[in-house]
Amino acid sequence: MAYLGAAYLWVKAAHLIFVIFLMAGLFMMPRFFIYHQQCAPGSEEDAQWIERERRLLRIILNPSLILVWIFGLMLMVEIGAWHFGWFHLKLLFVLGLSGYHGWLANYWKKLARGLRPMTDKQLRLLNEIPGIAAAVIVIAVIVKPF
Repeated sequence: MAYLGAAYLWVKAAHLIFVIFLMAGLFMMPRFFIYHQQCAPGSEEDAQWIERERRLLRIILNPSLILVWIFGLMLMVEIGAWHFGWFHLKLLFVLGLSGYHGWLANYWKKLARGLRPMTDKQLRLLNEIPGIAAAVIVIAVIVKPF
């Protein structure tokens, strides 16, 4: 049953717009962390990085994640996506990216407390997660392999 009607394409466009914002933030935050870790805890530079990261989380990442989920759930219901195998794969990776977002927020809190639990190399490797997830999601949605 189609409930969105003429709004369907607007909802789909909004979903994609906020996915782009979310992905940009998910790529930026670990890069911020790499630079942040290089400064001394408690320094002026440390305070500047804490504020930059806070703004990225509060202004871009958090709202984008919420809106991606809202519009995505609307689209899921509209097309009855739950019945498609490709959707289950997409959902798995979207849940993974949502968890990654939560991990980033938690790591930001550690950096703000002066902790540096990961190396720059580890953060660089973690920065690959959104790209891999995005590739899998796009293939699942466009190619619909199952």
